[in-house]
Amino acid sequence: MSVSSLLLPVFVQVGLTFFVLLRMAALRQKAFRSGVNPRDIAMREDNWPKPALQAANCYLNEFELPVLFYALVAFILITSTNSLIFVLLAWIFVLTRIVRAYVHLGSNVVQMRGLSFGLGALVLIVMWVIFALRILVTGA
Repeated sequence: MSVSSLLLPVFVQVGLTFFVLLRMAALRQKAFRSGVNPRDIAMREDNWPKPALQAANCYLNEFELPVLFYALVAFILITSTNSLIFVLLAWIFVLTRIVRAYVHLGSNVVQMRGLSFGLGALVLIVMWVIFALRILVTGA
């Protein structure tokens, strides 16, 4: 498998992170325009209006589980162990992140968010197990 086949889902994940960042920024600007006093807003506090707080939490989530995804992709590329299974699982992981962000920024139904998060986490665990086994068994 080519390097670009595995990097394309990474680029989409990075794009999702930037999208959520821009959405958060827009919602914060809207809050300021509606009269929120900047002095009342402290980092990571609940003083933001609900939509801006949701977007901020969604943005923070893009720096949690995806970090393990980025590290794994780097290790796969460094060890030249890329294969179709990693590419397919990477796309599934990224799709679950897109669904999770969509729910988080929209209806914020915790059960749906949790389901998409859990599925993504499971996919990532499977990717790590496959990678570890390949390295430990083949010494690749």
